[in-house]
Amino acid sequence: MKGVKKAPLPCETNLKTLRASKVSCRLWTEPQMPILSMNGDFVIGGIFSIHSYMTSEQNTYTTMPPQPHCAGSMEFRQLRFARALEFIIHEINNSTDLLPGITLGYHIYDSCSAVPMSVKIAFQFANGLDPVFNNTEACLKPAAAAVSAFVGESSSTPSIAMASTLGLFGIPEVSHSATCACLSDKHQFPAFYRTIPSDQNQAAALVRMVKYFGWTWIGAVRSDTDYGNYGMAAFLKAAQEEGICVEYSEAYYRTQPRSKLERVANVIRRSTARVIVAFLASGDMKFLLEELARQSLPPLQWIGSESWITHPDFLRFNICAGAIGFGIPRSVIPGLREFLLDLSPERALKSPLLTEFWESAFSCSLKGRMGVQNCDGSEDIRTLQNPYTDTSQLRITNLVYKATYAIAHAIHAAICNNVLCDKTIKFTPWQIYNQLKRVNFTTKNGYQLNFDSNGDPVAVYELINWQFKENGALDFVTVGYYDSSKPRGQEFRMSSAISWVGGQTEVTVSVCSESCPPGTRKAVQKGRPVCCYDCVPCAEGEISNKTDSLDCLHCPPEFWPNTKQDSCLPKPVEFLSWDDTLAIILTVFSLTGVFMTICAIAVFFKHRASPIVRANNSELSFLLLFSLTLCFLCSLTFIGRPSEWSCILRHTAFGIIFVLCISCVLGKTVVVLMAFRATLPGNNVMKWFGPPQQRLSVLVFTLIQVIICVLWLKMSPPFPFKNLKLYMQKIILECDLGSSIGFWAVLGYIGFEAILCFVLAFLARKLPDNFNEAKFITFSMLIFCAVWITFIPVYVSSPGKFTVAVEIFAILASSFGLIICIFAPKCFIIVFRPEQNTKKQLMCKIPSKAFWHVTERQ
Repeated sequence: MKGVKKAPLPCETNLKTLRASKVSCRLWTEPQMPILSMNGDFVIGGIFSIHSYMTSEQNTYTTMPPQPHCAGSMEFRQLRFARALEFIIHEINNSTDLLPGITLGYHIYDSCSAVPMSVKIAFQFANGLDPVFNNTEACLKPAAAAVSAFVGESSSTPSIAMASTLGLFGIPEVSHSATCACLSDKHQFPAFYRTIPSDQNQAAALVRMVKYFGWTWIGAVRSDTDYGNYGMAAFLKAAQEEGICVEYSEAYYRTQPRSKLERVANVIRRSTARVIVAFLASGDMKFLLEELARQSLPPLQWIGSESWITHPDFLRFNICAGAIGFGIPRSVIPGLREFLLDLSPERALKSPLLTEFWESAFSCSLKGRMGVQNCDGSEDIRTLQNPYTDTSQLRITNLVYKATYAIAHAIHAAICNNVLCDKTIKFTPWQIYNQLKRVNFTTKNGYQLNFDSNGDPVAVYELINWQFKENGALDFVTVGYYDSSKPRGQEFRMSSAISWVGGQTEVTVSVCSESCPPGTRKAVQKGRPVCCYDCVPCAEGEISNKTDSLDCLHCPPEFWPNTKQDSCLPKPVEFLSWDDTLAIILTVFSLTGVFMTICAIAVFFKHRASPIVRANNSELSFLLLFSLTLCFLCSLTFIGRPSEWSCILRHTAFGIIFVLCISCVLGKTVVVLMAFRATLPGNNVMKWFGPPQQRLSVLVFTLIQVIICVLWLKMSPPFPFKNLKLYMQKIILECDLGSSIGFWAVLGYIGFEAILCFVLAFLARKLPDNFNEAKFITFSMLIFCAVWITFIPVYVSSPGKFTVAVEIFAILASSFGLIICIFAPKCFIIVFRPEQNTKKQLMCKIPSKAFWHVTERQ
């Protein structure tokens, strides 16, 4: 209710009480002390995995847990990273260009390769080293960050834990070696940056390399950590997109039981893949190689990730000879070697870490431990051959160099103007985080650095190959490069020859199935990866014109595969050509028919005044002979390549000429019948069948066919047509009928006339023999009808050029039937039996002279 004072909550009362009182806060545990440290105006943190593990004891939950500490062997390479951070900060402090008048300090920690230790150190980076807070405000709100930013962690899993923690406070982490692609997610890790490329880039580079060398059947082994799992997942996804198959994918972590390591090693030994991609941290790779070296191992082509491919300790494993992989580019840091070697027993005693290094490196004791030989001062660090003193392969060390300089440039941008820097300026870690986004500089050794929106640098790798030197020892040789800033397809390039497994100069072959040659396609084997397949020949009418085709392609309709089925060739075009044997035979018969017809014309013309010629209606006979000549010649239009004009000509000419021919025969038949009708008393029918009427009837019958043909050509004329369906292997070039109705109307009209002629001739067959040609016309029409009735089913069922041959045969057969049956007997009498070619002979059996008088008028 308005005006009523609200009672304070209990928590608010307690808060006010706490603010009014003077209290002190104390942490429950002692802070972890840095292994290397130096005070300065601004402190940069560093965390490295210098020891291999952290001691842990059983927690009783009745007393405070003991302070954790590192154990195990010292990683000399990680120590070099830590001391490199020292060197770089001293170099920056001596610089007049970067942070002039400002002294940087450092707090360097050992994470013991353990996530709990990394998280504890992360909180110390946020809170500082003082376990007691003597003012109330410090107890109620977070203290100012103890470091401006820090370099580390060395691996992905602890980096994820630290970035998740310190990202809440905005304390930037710039890692030199954490490559997990997951760390590029700015929603989860907003303050994380790194100078090493993401595994997303490394996975893409590895897949590109595997594809480049033609490997489609590989094995895969990874660390069972965020680094290995995320990196291998990215690789397998990209590999699947490129058609690369993985026979097995095994995971291992060095703290897992030995039985797991043995199982992984046995899987590798039994596999058929000759290429193995190892996305392993160096510690896990060491255990795996030692296990594989216990028993004989088939020659394997190792593909390594950047974490171990340039690790000098692994050069002692000859089973990895010929290994290739992408490593960070090698570099030179001037002055670093002298700094690392500037170490004496006296200086080593000032730091527990350096004391441990000295005693481990020289196998002696600086503090006089029992059972260990004392160091006598003759030890010379320059004679050591270990990763700490080896500066010939400064790869990750250069990333520490770039990470430290990136933080220094960010601090410079936050507190300095063009000339001066103000050490009294107070800034929050978020300000350094924002300045890191805009960092863009070139280091003294010539390397440029800037971060993208995900906090990642441009991915640049060297392709490293393990080759034997002249003395028989393995060494790293750069044989290629990968640069993600290059245009797509140009990122990867080779620079020199590779020595493969076993010292071979030819690329190792690793495939589940041999490549399928052109003319075949892949058929995936059931239950196996897509890289395991059988080569199946392409089906009829299909080709594959490249190796390893997934599918066969159909040739275009007018093409057909060659015998190897690797290319399409134009289909042969088939038609009844002039040089075809069948066409030659038909042409000979056609010309023979023409010759016979011309001979008959010559005989009839020479003896045109003879009784037998005059008695058989000479005008219609000559017209019939002329039409038969055209019939024989018409058959020749069906031979040769069909064209638009030849298709029209062959069908229409055939229809019109045959109707003309049969019209003449029909006229002769009607004249014979009417002549005998005219011999009857009082019958004057022949005046209606005189020569004018005969000519008119032939013209009318023929004109009807002409009209049918004109309508056919008007509606849908015949045209050249490529028949692609009759044969798969060839094209039949033929004349399409256009309108089937027109074609069958032409044939039907010819058939109607032929049947009519046959019936009339049949009725006149028993008239007197000496002059009656009705019997011959009956036989000729019988042959004609038989031929064309047979023609129809044969024409429909004959394939290709034989369809045309059947049509030519029908034309020739029916034409020969007409000329032989009608004209051959008369020519025989005229030429060989002239005594029978008399008026008396023709009239000897006539009961009346009417027929002779009728025919004589013809």
